[in-house]
Amino acid sequence: MRNTLLLFSFLLMGCSLTAQNLSGTIQDASATPLQDVVVINTTNNTHTHTDANGYFELSELQVTDTIQFSHLGYETLSFTAADFIQKDDNIWILESSRLSLDQIVISPGVPLDVQMVDVDLKLNPAQSSQKLLQRVPGLFIGQHAGGGKAEQIFLRGFDIDHGTDINLSVDGLPVNMVSHAHGQGYSDLHFVIPETLSNIDFGKGPYEANRGDFTTAGYVAFNTKNRIDRSSISVSYGDFASFRTVGLFKLLDGDKTQAYAAGSFNAFDGPFISPQNFNRVNLFTKFNTRISNDEKLEISASHFSSKWTASGQIPWRAVLSGQIDRFGAIDNTEGGNTSRSNLVFNHFKRLKNGGKLNSTLYYSRYDFELFSNFTFFLENPVDGDQIRQFEDRELMGFQTALDHKFSLGEQVVKYQIGAGLRYDNVDDIELSRTKNRKETLEQLAFGDVDQTHGFLFASANLTLGKWRFNPGLRLDGFQFDYTDRLSPTFSNQTATTLRLTPKFNLFYQPKSELQFYLKNGLGFHSNDSRVSVTPGAVDSTLPKAFGTDLGLNFKPSEKLFLNFALWHLYLEQEFVYVGDEAVVEPSGETRRLGFDLGLRYQPTPWLYLQQDLNYAYARSLEAPSGEDRIPLAPSWTATGSATVDFSNGFSGGLRYRFIDDRPANEDDSIVAAGYFITDANIAYSVGNWRFGISVENIFDTEWEETQFATNSRLQNEALPVEEIHFTPGTPRFIRGQITYSF
Repeated sequence: MRNTLLLFSFLLMGCSLTAQNLSGTIQDASATPLQDVVVINTTNNTHTHTDANGYFELSELQVTDTIQFSHLGYETLSFTAADFIQKDDNIWILESSRLSLDQIVISPGVPLDVQMVDVDLKLNPAQSSQKLLQRVPGLFIGQHAGGGKAEQIFLRGFDIDHGTDINLSVDGLPVNMVSHAHGQGYSDLHFVIPETLSNIDFGKGPYEANRGDFTTAGYVAFNTKNRIDRSSISVSYGDFASFRTVGLFKLLDGDKTQAYAAGSFNAFDGPFISPQNFNRVNLFTKFNTRISNDEKLEISASHFSSKWTASGQIPWRAVLSGQIDRFGAIDNTEGGNTSRSNLVFNHFKRLKNGGKLNSTLYYSRYDFELFSNFTFFLENPVDGDQIRQFEDRELMGFQTALDHKFSLGEQVVKYQIGAGLRYDNVDDIELSRTKNRKETLEQLAFGDVDQTHGFLFASANLTLGKWRFNPGLRLDGFQFDYTDRLSPTFSNQTATTLRLTPKFNLFYQPKSELQFYLKNGLGFHSNDSRVSVTPGAVDSTLPKAFGTDLGLNFKPSEKLFLNFALWHLYLEQEFVYVGDEAVVEPSGETRRLGFDLGLRYQPTPWLYLQQDLNYAYARSLEAPSGEDRIPLAPSWTATGSATVDFSNGFSGGLRYRFIDDRPANEDDSIVAAGYFITDANIAYSVGNWRFGISVENIFDTEWEETQFATNSRLQNEALPVEEIHFTPGTPRFIRGQITYSF
């Protein structure tokens, strides 16, 4: 009789559940809400994921359906509707477990490729902010002016320079600097302490409506941890006077409020004859509190300051002739100093009508000074060609987005609408000719920039059976303002422009372990205000990017993941302001196409294998055949790793990266040589202690980290020579590390 009544009640409530949503909160064992837990109805393959408060809603629930919770680093939890009915509350607890590929599921809420990068990051944490970007499949970086300068970035056939065609952010704070003294989109990630990172979100191509300026090759969004499990202090020391210490300290750890602080100090001389004397100080703190069960506030503050000298890029002829050593310099007074202070507010609110409101407010104070010498004595045979680039900047803005849904007949349409504003106030932006960092010989450009960027975006998701439709639309408006302080009379120029960029993505998931997708969209990158205010130039210097991806995500077994994409990207104009020369550099229409292949395999709980292979074919469309190469555009790139993590405390791994030879000029007569570099690490944990050794470039390969075809003249030369200028890659580099947790 009892079973009959229970079944009757179960059927009645099942009918009720069909008409409403299954909702609840997912937490870990410490009662901390878990974000981005994948919630799947495995019976009909509908899914959602938890928000910042750990809350979820799942519709279209039937009586006999099975629900599954999946999250990296936690035991997968499955239950039926009966379990939900009999539960006294709507709070579900996930128990932590060893990281495993079977915890990853194919879900549109949390993309598969992002989950795979999370696994890579957690199993083999990055030990420096320079290496964070290398975790994105297909992305390469290179350093060519000392450890304090932002890295050069390569992705999908782009030499992105320091950020012109990739959108970077940290906790919603923009990293790219518009109208920067060194180059458009300059992105310095050195304010991030790697140990504070929670995950890396990324996407390739211009397909996301909520990603705007610079999102042509793609975007990378870093997110920091809301809490730390334990406080820790770490010290590492290695070759070339490499020293790093980092501390993470738990300040608050309540049920609703958590806070921690972190700090680090880095020093490095490098293998160069003239030491880099590089040093950087980082500070970071984050506070988050649940104001109520449906409202959360996060506040983070950070600061970094860095100084360095550099040997710069050197010409091969000077090395081959014996004039300088491979690790020598023509001008060893290059280098610079920079700092950035950030304040970020993130607010998450679940509305009574079922919507969700996410808002970000940010402020940055930034300064930059860089001394470089690329051509040596080409322009000034007596004093040399050293230049100084300087700026003092304030950056502020906000973004807010509303997630909601509505009924369209019998279907439910989920949508997001958002808006934002960004303002950059750049004072004393300067390019000057200097001597030995001390004497200013000539000012080439000097002025003030005010740039305002406002935007609106909207996207929707409609699921019809195994199909999901994702249209999107974005509107960006810019006002550029430049005051030229070298003009004999007051000279202020202003220009405004709008950009409308539609997107449309289509997903087909015939079964839970297989997903096909077709992504289409327009993107763009803005250009320097000093170019955009030129009469008639504003429209032609905001080039559109037209992209298409056709791909699949496939999980043939719990131990194996595969993703593959064919892609195409067309730019109507690559038109940027070159800060090193204070000139505009157009390159006309370009086309890139290629493929990305990613594999993740975990044959045993203690062995994890990763492989990414990428190919890009890049050509200029307006140049004659044979002279249509895009300088420094990479063709073949690959990364791979093997990581072991034993239960007895031992762990370690091998990791390689490869980039093929690539043209350094338009006719491929000058070639930038490729390289294959392998790194290794091993660690042992016992009690509160962890001991580790890492070896970079274990085979001591002689390689060139960055290379440029440059026209230069040495002091003893009568005529200039164009050839490869390069920064030598670091030889074998051993470093030891000790960490104490408490």
